[in-house]
Amino acid sequence: MTTPPAPAAPLLSAHRLAFTRNDEPVFGPLDFSLWSGETVLVEGDNGSGKTTLLRVLAGMLPTEGEIRFCGQPASRDSRNGRVLWLGHRTGMNEALSARENLGFLAGLYGTRVGMTAAMAMERVGIGGWIDEPLRALSAGQKKRVGLARLLLLPGDIWLLDEPYANLDRHGIALVNALIAEHCARGGAALVTSHGAVRFADTNARHIHLVA
Repeated sequence: MTTPPAPAAPLLSAHRLAFTRNDEPVFGPLDFSLWSGETVLVEGDNGSGKTTLLRVLAGMLPTEGEIRFCGQPASRDSRNGRVLWLGHRTGMNEALSARENLGFLAGLYGTRVGMTAAMAMERVGIGGWIDEPLRALSAGQKKRVGLARLLLLPGDIWLLDEPYANLDRHGIALVNALIAEHCARGGAALVTSHGAVRFADTNARHIHLVA
């Protein structure tokens, strides 16, 4: 009798995850998982810990509890190149152009198969700005450079903190399309948003944090 294969581990899982600031709990304990092809929406009022949760998962903050990637305990090495963060700031050098910033990151982490910085910038609608310094771009254009970074690098876990901020309706539609394409490739996304109505995946699971 053939033994069926064991189910694959989730891309990301958390067990009794919690964060405390100045001896006051911010969130948790939480138990959840993020599977290949899945998007999870994190909801909650201001101060409920949505951004903090994503920063914890990205390794930017210490935490209580356990985080695993593909069943293995989280570490700096396990995050590098596979966990991509998009926050309120680009996290890139604003004195440099998008081409220079994306080229530097590609040198560190590699690129998605068949993708170049120029192609990623064209996909997000600002290919003509690739050689302009980031400080010369509008807030919405900077957000699009951040989206181009997600497309260029090979990470399978996207942590998106308010990805719709500073974008018009076309930009909002672009974010939803990019998330859908990423998940169709086998990636996954954890998304925070005050405006859940902007979020297109009506089948997504929700994590609700309480302040």
